[in-house]
Amino acid sequence: MNRIIVVALPFALILSATSAWADFKRERTLMLEPGGAFTLDSDVGEVVLTGGSASGARIVVTSDRDLDRDFEFTFDEGARAATVTIKRRGSARRLFGGWSENGRTRITIQVPTRADVRLGTAGGSVSASNLTGALDVRTSGGGLDIEAIEGRVDGSTSGGGIRMRGVRGDAIASTSGGSITISDVGGSLRAESSGGGITINSVGGDLRASTSGGGVEVHGAGGRVEASSSGGGVTVRFVAGNSSGGIVSSSGGPVRVDIDPAAHISIDASASGGSVDSDVPITMQGKIESHSLRGEMNGGGPLLRLRSSGGGVKIGRTSEAARR
Repeated sequence: MNRIIVVALPFALILSATSAWADFKRERTLMLEPGGAFTLDSDVGEVVLTGGSASGARIVVTSDRDLDRDFEFTFDEGARAATVTIKRRGSARRLFGGWSENGRTRITIQVPTRADVRLGTAGGSVSASNLTGALDVRTSGGGLDIEAIEGRVDGSTSGGGIRMRGVRGDAIASTSGGSITISDVGGSLRAESSGGGITINSVGGDLRASTSGGGVEVHGAGGRVEASSSGGGVTVRFVAGNSSGGIVSSSGGPVRVDIDPAAHISIDASASGGSVDSDVPITMQGKIESHSLRGEMNGGGPLLRLRSSGGGVKIGRTSEAARR
């Protein structure tokens, strides 16, 4: 792999550069064939990455400050892999240990659509779209916006919310700084937030969703569901024919599940903050009480456990739209 290291300009040249602080721009095109891997590791900047039809990785860095003074740029390239590293220099680390102007620096990247991508930045939000391959994203400075990925996605942030749309593989979304909104995941999904609510539409595989910062709302669960919240209510609507069961619980609000009346599952539901009601036929087991229910649907099957200490539990029917 060839390596190109961009060194800082002499101080006199920096002073004479036109609009050095107001209009910094760095461009590079690196070798990268379709099917290869691209990696970004940066201490600064928001990131916008898209997949395209051409080979090669094209990188444009823009900023309103002179990045050459405080950061070192390293570019590695090869047919199968390309890497961009942007790191603070030693003096900059000492002087600006807690400093950040991440919203003023942007890293724009285009790679072949068929590529595996790893993105890491300490400086801002990350947007990634139109890839056929695995995507791994990490940021401590902003939110994530991910769309149209034909592969596995693993995204985490401590500085904002997460949006995902159109992920064909398995997905992980984790944030301590905002809400999570996800739609159209073909595989399994794990979503975790300590800073906001979780809203999910259409998951083909198993789902695990938990938050301490809001409620959880799931529409179109195609597999087993484990959903919990200590900050709000939890609603889960299973698709027609789903008999996978799971665990749905809340200590911050009510619990509602909508299931197919033809599903083969066993029910164990209880509420310490309200009553348990069902709109679907359940063959009861044990003592009948207003705050608990145990029984079977259509002879029983995988267990669906429902718990609420912040409200009641409601078992409803899957809508006709979901059944078609």
